[in-house]
Amino acid sequence: MTLELDELDKQIIEVLKQDCSKSIREIAKAIGKSPSLVLKRVRRLYEAGLVKKCEAVLNYSRLGYGLMALILFKVDGAHIEEMENALAKEPRVRGVYDITGEYDIAVLAVFKDVSDLNSFIKRVLKNPYIKESVTSVIFKAVKDEINIEYFAE
Repeated sequence: MTLELDELDKQIIEVLKQDCSKSIREIAKAIGKSPSLVLKRVRRLYEAGLVKKCEAVLNYSRLGYGLMALILFKVDGAHIEEMENALAKEPRVRGVYDITGEYDIAVLAVFKDVSDLNSFIKRVLKNPYIKESVTSVIFKAVKDEINIEYFAE
């Protein structure tokens, strides 16, 4: 189901994208509308599932995780979902994706260094359902954003 957004919804979303910790009063002040109207609209956006959650976006390199990698896995077909769920529980993993093509699963993860990445890969490859992997180290994130610009149309 597609949610129809008007200009007010778009303004609220833009404020939330910039700083989701703002109170309803702060959002209302920023867009020049009443807090009761903004509260009603924010609730609607959450209830419709457009806004899933509000969370802090961490700078992992500031925490010592300066290496990011894209890891592709070939998995025994009967165990793809099981392996996706297991990989999703790994603390260094940012994203797990069920993909088409030569590989079955793509993982985006952060590591402290090459040794940390090496340990992770060797530990994961001990699982008998993982048949093969290929790892690409990400040198630079040209674009790495949670929210894309979706109002351009």
